[in-house]
Amino acid sequence: MFIQSFKLLAFTLSAILLTGCASSDLKDDLFGPGKNSPTLMPRTSTYTDLISLPEPKGKIVASIYSFTDQTGQYRGAPNSSFSTMVTQGATAMLNTALRDSGWFIPLEREGLQNLLTERKIIRATMKQQGQDANQLAALLPANVLLEGGIIAYETNTRTGGAGLKYLGIGTSEKYRVDQITINLRAVDVRSGQILHSINVTKTILSNEVQAGIYKYVAYKELLETEAGYTTNEPVQLSLMSAIEAAVIHLITEGITTNSWALKNTDEIESEVVKQYLNKTSPVVL
Repeated sequence: MFIQSFKLLAFTLSAILLTGCASSDLKDDLFGPGKNSPTLMPRTSTYTDLISLPEPKGKIVASIYSFTDQTGQYRGAPNSSFSTMVTQGATAMLNTALRDSGWFIPLEREGLQNLLTERKIIRATMKQQGQDANQLAALLPANVLLEGGIIAYETNTRTGGAGLKYLGIGTSEKYRVDQITINLRAVDVRSGQILHSINVTKTILSNEVQAGIYKYVAYKELLETEAGYTTNEPVQLSLMSAIEAAVIHLITEGITTNSWALKNTDEIESEVVKQYLNKTSPVVL
């Protein structure tokens, strides 16, 4: 009996130490010195493609009033049932992607009322100082209006996994795939004609790995231990990647239809342009 108790104690201590070491390593990896400090938002491969585009003949002045969530998807949360599936900051993401591309001059339109209020304050100040308020430069008009939004968010488009258990000792792995779809349209401001319309779909992967022991090591003596981890691809990064891809497709499609032009026409053969011209719409990333 003493030998069995000693074996149980040794086995239990080993399991606790292993679990504790794994937990400690995980905490150090996530919350160690310098690990939890603010950083710039991570970017995906589409950002590399975006900033690698060849130069335009002339930049396109574009305005975006809103790039909204049109999915109508809500998810339950512990304290609220009105938490949306996607970020509501897609307009800001699109403005960032347009500026980073080097092809567009995005204009502030989402906060237009705030901008107009500040301009009124400037005019009032200039009048008080005896200056001509008409010297204030006019706002820049747009050549192209960009419209669209997040048009779909589908959950559990694919699920699956595998596992193995023998004598109370087992491991398993599960995965789930969601997908988000956006639409980006370029509209001619003068005619109202839709010049280009792009649909991009981005998959979002979630993965879970678990291992555990549930075993009677002696009469009425049960050993239970478990460990695991879950990785979920951030939705906002997936949305940013889809927006960047949509901007690239918009640019490359516009080049082929002469809506805008390259500074050096030979760069139509560049790797980035050829790569995105060969993809069909809707695009799946």
